[in-house]
Amino acid sequence: MNLDLKEKVVVVTGGASGIGEATVRLLCAEGALPVIVDRNADRGRSIAVELGLVRLRGRFIEADLTDEAACGRAVTEVVKDFGRIDALVNNAGVNDSIGLEHSPAEFMASLQRNLLHVFAMTHYAAEALKKGRGAVVNLSSKVAVTGQGLTSGYAAAKGGVNALTREWALAFAPHGVRVNCVVPAECATPQYEKWFATLPDPERTRKSIEALIPLGQRMTSPEEIASMIVFLCSPRAAHTTGQIIFVDGGYTHLDRAASHGHNKWS
Repeated sequence: MNLDLKEKVVVVTGGASGIGEATVRLLCAEGALPVIVDRNADRGRSIAVELGLVRLRGRFIEADLTDEAACGRAVTEVVKDFGRIDALVNNAGVNDSIGLEHSPAEFMASLQRNLLHVFAMTHYAAEALKKGRGAVVNLSSKVAVTGQGLTSGYAAAKGGVNALTREWALAFAPHGVRVNCVVPAECATPQYEKWFATLPDPERTRKSIEALIPLGQRMTSPEEIASMIVFLCSPRAAHTTGQIIFVDGGYTHLDRAASHGHNKWS
């Protein structure tokens, strides 16, 4: 399917790794002009060179997204260079395990890492998005609806992302801008792999997690998440807005009995 993304300018925060990187790669394959906004300069530039973003007229912008001013500068650079923003993917974030045992200041810092930049990037990009009747795709987490018990900051931030998706879908609707949210659960990102590496028995833990995922009993790949993100950025999703879409192999909503062989057809 041709997603009609050729020459579309798509800003991807956290585009230098994991789901963001997979999204950038797929955008390139669809002929879009991705703009990576990430604080990891070495990795961001490496991907930009590998994919030939300069040749394709995409680019990399180094920015610490916890800094509101840096968000504003990034958007200004994109508009100056391209004259428009066709889609914004608010992907950046990290499960930082800030729970109830942490201080209120640490909780607020977690919100700054995971929620403030979502608002700031969308705020600063709003006029460009309205002008081009563009799209916003937010990245959330199953933690926003399931809880996890040890990550109050991240859960609150991602719950906020879900709420803002619906809020912005209404706010932008008169301007023809669509706003949707993609929710991963257990996704095989480099961040997850690093966590596995800290455990006494990584493979056993991996298998125990995979056993809870009804569809295929495997983790979702970053590329599978990216496919949904890129579709929602595209004109092919022209009448889809305000949706919170779970790409998780059924992990979040299907009965846990399904993960233990109790629903197999005879």
